[in-house]
Formats: sequence, structure tokens, C-alpha cells
Amino acid sequence: METESIRINKYLNGTGYCSRREADKLLAAGRVTVEAADGTVRLAGVGDRCVPSDRVFVDGKHIEDTEEEKLYLMLNKPKGVICTGDRRVPDNIIDFSGFRHYISYCGRLDKDSTGLVLLTNDGELNDRVMRAAYFHEKEYIVRVDKPITPGFLAAMRRGVRIVLDDDRHLAKPDPEDPEAGKRRRGLPVTTRPCQVTRLRGYEFSIILTQGYNKQIRRMCQALGYTALEIRRIRIMNLRLGNLKEGMKRFLTKAEIEELKRLAYEQEFEGEVGQVD
Repeated sequence: METESIRINKYLNGTGYCSRREADKLLAAGRVTVEAADGTVRLAGVGDRCVPSDRVFVDGKHIEDTEEEKLYLMLNKPKGVICTGDRRVPDNIIDFSGFRHYISYCGRLDKDSTGLVLLTNDGELNDRVMRAAYFHEKEYIVRVDKPITPGFLAAMRRGVRIVLDDDRHLAKPDPEDPEAGKRRRGLPVTTRPCQVTRLRGYEFSIILTQGYNKQIRRMCQALGYTALEIRRIRIMNLRLGNLKEGMKRFLTKAEIEELKRLAYEQEFEGEVGQVD
């Protein structure tokens, strides 16, 4: 029945194979096939669905929920490590974490940023933590290149108009205009109001409930500043504490229980999308 079907990206996420975003990339690349109960095989695309009797394959490998033990860890990501599940990319976070089987990250940090990353093979929890519509808090310490003014703090708190020019947000070119690809425009957005506190020197703390690509760097740049260092110190109830850079540790039972409580207690507020 159609009511029993689910999106293939959700299925792959639920098995712990990858995040929904990574699943969409696999689907777009033509790497996912679905075998129906009658033996017919089809190439799956972004947005396609599957039913319980279907068998889903990635690069010819059957993907199913193995009910493996769920793992929950925090990592203090050093500069230079790249938050990607693509193990073909040098210095990817999966290889850096040292796991031979699948594990994913919650909340992307760009290559030059450091700090707390949640690692887990719990695909459903990963999706709840990453989705911007749940307004989950992530806290950062930021060092900029010049003195922090009251006007800068006020503007950051109100929300800043930025342009997202990464591939995922660029406007699609007009196929009838051969020059359109050279003029692709980014997506202008205004960031949510957030908590910002001046610290010592050129440093401030900021608490976000969303996470556009390089959001803090873009916010600073829009106000005439350059973010020199960004370190994430908290994701929801999880705090980096004194965990040394490059090290990881398993979450405690109490941390996992509280993380799940926070992740599942709040329903959508009407805004869709995932955070980095």
C-alpha cells in the first residue's frame, strides 16, 4: 500500500547507512537501485519511495537495518578535518574518527573550524538533531579581526542578511541561456535572531538554532568583520568541556537520555531544512 511507503533517503538514514543529505547525493548520482518483490530492478532518483517488500542497493550492495549497536560519541574536531561522509575525500571526518563501519556526524563544521561534533550511527536521532525546524541550540566561541562594537553585537542578535552561494543554494541556470551558468545567483536569507555575548578581547559567543553553510563566517563578513577562529563548544546538552583537540569519547548514559529527550520533545515549528 502507498501508505506503507517511505522516501528512500529516509530508509537509508534509518538503517544507519548515511544521513538523508548524503542519501540524496547518492540518489542524484545514480548509485541507488531498488529491487521489487517481483524481481524487477529500477534506478532510484531523489524523492523516490520504497515499500517494505523492496530491497534497496547502493553501488550494488544490499542495504538493510542490521540492528547493530547504536554508538554515540563526541569528537573535538581539529582544524583541517573535513566534515563529509565521502571517504574518497582526504582528511574526511569518518576516517579521522577511526571507525571501520558506518558512523556519521551531526552538525557540520567547516574545514577551518574546530570543536564539538556528535558522531553516531543512529540515523533517526542524527536527522532530528540536524534539522533546523526543531530549533536545537549550538554554541560557538568566535574570534574576529577587530574590536567588537555594540552595533556589531546588536546586528548579530537581530539577524543578518547573507547570501548562500554554495552549490546547494545557487539558483538553477536557464537552459536556454548558455551564459546563465556564469551568472548563477546565490540565495539571500536573513539569519534567525540569536544570543550573542561579548567575551574578552576580540572574542564573542553565539548560540544558533540553525546552521547555514559557513553561517557565522558569512554573518561576520556581512558586517565588515572576518572570523579568524570558530570553535563549537556545545550541541544541545552536550558540552565540549576539557576534551582535548583531536580526541573523542563515548557519551554517558545520562547524556544520551537527555539528548534524545530534547531531540524528540519538540515538533516542527513550520520551517524546513537541515543545519550544518
